[in-house]
Amino acid sequence: MLNMVFLINSWLSSFNQPGLCITMAMLLHYFLLAAFTWMCLESVHFYLALVKVFNVYVPKYILKCCIAGWGIPAIVIILVLIINKDFYGNGSRSESNPYSNFCWIQDNLVFYISVVAYFFLIFLTNTAMFITVLLQIHSVKTRTQKRSRFWKR
Repeated sequence: MLNMVFLINSWLSSFNQPGLCITMAMLLHYFLLAAFTWMCLESVHFYLALVKVFNVYVPKYILKCCIAGWGIPAIVIILVLIINKDFYGNGSRSESNPYSNFCWIQDNLVFYISVVAYFFLIFLTNTAMFITVLLQIHSVKTRTQKRSRFWKR
């Protein structure tokens, strides 16, 4: 959906309908944040599968992942809309090229908080999960090699 909304965004912004542009910008923002959130959920799943291998039963795991994956971005979008729906709009880069219009976040502060900071938080979480998994794999490998040497002696 992120790709689809991105591809039709410029075309729909050429109609100069503020409501349509706000909707497209909101959908683009939502699906971008949803992609980031699902990427984070994948790293959590990766951690659970490789580090917490045994005795990790989470009741209704898929339902909880879906609520987080689709709900957290929705909360961010709703907050932006509640604060000011005019944060979304048509940002024209050039008057000479009408196809350069694009419906997106118009306020830089909102962009940096709701996209860049959100991505940075996801990136830090993914990096922490990745390092934890690498350390776990390394410790298992080290323990296996020590046992192997012990039994060879």
